Formats: sequence, C-alpha cells, structure tokens
Amino acid sequence: MYFSIVIPVYNRPDELEELLQSLVLQDFRKPFEVVVVDDGSTLSSYEVVSRFESELNLSFYYKANSGPGDSRNFGMKKAKGDYFIIFDSDCIIPENYLSHVEAALNQNFSDCFGGPDEAHPSFTSIQKAINFSMTSVLTTGGIRGASEKTQKFQPRSFNMGISKKAFEASNGFGLIHPGEDPDLSIRLWKLGFETQLISKAFVYHKRRIDWSKFAKQVYKFGKVRPILNTWHPEFTKLTFWFPTLFIIGLDIALLIMLFGIFIPIYFYISYFFILLITSSWHTKSLKIGFLSIIAVLIQFYGYGIGFLESQISLNILKRDPEKQFPDLFFKSKFHD
Repeated sequence: MYFSIVIPVYNRPDELEELLQSLVLQDFRKPFEVVVVDDGSTLSSYEVVSRFESELNLSFYYKANSGPGDSRNFGMKKAKGDYFIIFDSDCIIPENYLSHVEAALNQNFSDCFGGPDEAHPSFTSIQKAINFSMTSVLTTGGIRGASEKTQKFQPRSFNMGISKKAFEASNGFGLIHPGEDPDLSIRLWKLGFETQLISKAFVYHKRRIDWSKFAKQVYKFGKVRPILNTWHPEFTKLTFWFPTLFIIGLDIALLIMLFGIFIPIYFYISYFFILLITSSWHTKSLKIGFLSIIAVLIQFYGYGIGFLESQISLNILKRDPEKQFPDLFFKSKFHD
C-alpha cells in the first residue's frame, strides 16, 4: 500500500506546523505523501508547508472555501496513493501511527478504518476534560474508539483511512458538516465495504475549543443526527435519544426537588460522582475530574437540545433539512 495523507486546513497554520512535524518523526520507513488542501483560508498555510518540503513528500493546493468534506474529496482526487489517510489540522500523530496502520491492514484488510483520539500531555485542562467527555464509555458508549466491541465502527474524519477503491465507489464525503463521516461509513456499508477500528492508531486530537465553542459544536452534532436517521433509517438507534432524555430527566429531577422529592436527583448525583472518580483517575487530576462534569453537562444539553429541535423540524413539521438548517450544508466548489 502507498499511503497518501490528506489534510484539509482552514486558518490554522500553527496547528498544521505541529501536525507536519509529527509526520516528519514517523518511524515508518516506506515512502508516503502528504496532500495539504487550504480551504479558502485568509491565513495562508503555504509558508508552513514550504518549510517541510525537504523532509516530506508534500503537495499544497488552495481552493475556494467549501467545507472540510469537500476539501478532503479534493485532496483524494489529487493524491497518488491507493490508500488515503485523513487527519484534521488540530491533530498530532504519534511516531508509530503509520507502522500500526500498515500492520493492522496487512493482518486484516478493510477498505476503511478509524482510530481513537487521546489527550496529549501538553493539552489544557479544558481540552483534556472535553476529550474525556467525547471519548468515555460513560458518555458516548465508546463510539469514538474507546471500545473495540462496537459492531460496525464508524470512523471519524479527524483520524480515518479509506482505500482509493472505496473512495471512487462512494464519491467520498457528502456536503453536510458535521455528520459527513458517519454518513460516509453507512454508505460504504451499503456498497459492501467493511470498516474497522484500529485501536493502536490513535491521534492526539486538540479540539481547540472553549466551552462556548464546544456547546455550539455538540449542538450541531445533535441537529445532524435526525438528518442522518432520515437518510439511513435502517441504522437508527434508540440510544440516539439518550442525551435528550437525560437532560429532560435532569430538569424534572431538579424541579420536583422543590416539592421535597429527592430520589431522582440522587441518581444523577451518583452518575456525576462516578464521572468525577473515573475522569480524575484516568487523567490523574481532580481538577480535570470536576471540569469533565461541566463538559458532560454541556455535551448532553447541547446535543440533546439540537437533536430534539431537529427531530421536531424533520419528523413533525416535515421541513426540508437544507432549508431549515442551512448552516449544516456546504456547496461544492471544485471540479475534476
């Protein structure tokens, strides 16, 4: 296999420099290429890329802004490899990543794979808390790589690989964002391709966001899910309702406390206590443990409200998702 690493970037030259430096340090001894696609940035990444031209086999393309999915497709069209590996610009790659990927694919080949994300020691406490919230079995059930028991693993596009054959058959990512990665996984399954989790192929995913940006992000995640359920109803799960039911139950528990009924709130307190202990132990920090509770509350409220709003708009009011939520859709701006 000849790997082509595809990196879309938008106004993040500093992050890109860290990512490229981590690729220089790979212990993988076979040739691979790196394709950087600047998605209409006002802060150009060209100077950063040029500094690595002597150390990496690099290609740089600048195009009009059309979103990360479209930019990944653009990069894969330009790439020369037969297996594409996709990273977000806010990732740092461990030095043995490509070696682990090659070994796993040689042992059990699949046309698409994904890997987990972990928190780098240099991350801020908030970044580590958000990482815990987004990856813990206690919050997301392991769908982002915390559990290898996931029957059909849906790779996330910050750390994902796809063969050229599968890309050409599926036409790559759609123009929805977020949600373009689970949509692609499901379409690949329908075409007969297999996906897998390579647990050793983890990346350090910064998620360079504060509480406000995190709330907006998970709110969009919630809005996207009913859209994907409409497109792929056979893959709808009752567990998608969990954050919405969680926040409704929490609100009710807080309300009935006013009437002297405390049993429901005790269940929530127990859950948050388990989160505190688990996060504190995992991160070796009580501070991050408390911040993780904040992160989980933001995650559940943001996702839960977005999911409920989208569910009502699509399934009760019967509105068109692109007209109702235009912020979730991009228009393609490149041609073959």
